[in-house]
Amino acid sequence: MKDKPNEWISISDLMAGVMAVVMLLLVMSVLQKTYADLKHKQEMEQGGAAQQKKIAQMLNDLKQSIEQQGASNLISFDIADGRITLKDNIFEKGSACITPLAAQAFQNIDTKISAFLEANPLASIYVEGHTDSLPVSRPVTDYARFCTVYDDNFTLSAARAREARKLLISKLDELKSKRIIVAGFGDSHTLSNLEPTDGRNRRVEIQFSILPTK
Repeated sequence: MKDKPNEWISISDLMAGVMAVVMLLLVMSVLQKTYADLKHKQEMEQGGAAQQKKIAQMLNDLKQSIEQQGASNLISFDIADGRITLKDNIFEKGSACITPLAAQAFQNIDTKISAFLEANPLASIYVEGHTDSLPVSRPVTDYARFCTVYDDNFTLSAARAREARKLLISKLDELKSKRIIVAGFGDSHTLSNLEPTDGRNRRVEIQFSILPTK
């Protein structure tokens, strides 16, 4: 008598085939997602590099302008990080008022800042004030003389950042001006290579940023 075909073997073979197809589809899906993620990451990195190049070109132009005016002792440039630093001597002592020499140097900078923001709609500029850790000895209340009133380092750092921003926006319309943002950090971000009490911590950093296009 002939043996009957084993139905369970047929079903198990069928299920094995289905599982193989499912696993194949799953692997293909994972590979496609991985490829898409890698492609997106590569595009973002390429876009970021392009934006950094634009910032570097602008900063090199600014640096050349500052050097021609003989104001290199007022401003330092970190092209790689997209940042310039206004040193303490750009301000009157213990004050948020910009010195006349610094104000003159900024007359050319503001034009270049305006052109940079015009050419890069996704660009922003962050103006950050910093101080050393020495406490304010007494409150300053004469606004006309010091361009601010303050009784601590946070207030002074914010006021200095604000006054620096005023120079940057002198040739900007309202919409572009909103892309220049101010913050005062007091002595919470002293330079790592200096003692907190070192006067070189007193500075205003201007950071340039462009969001990559999607």
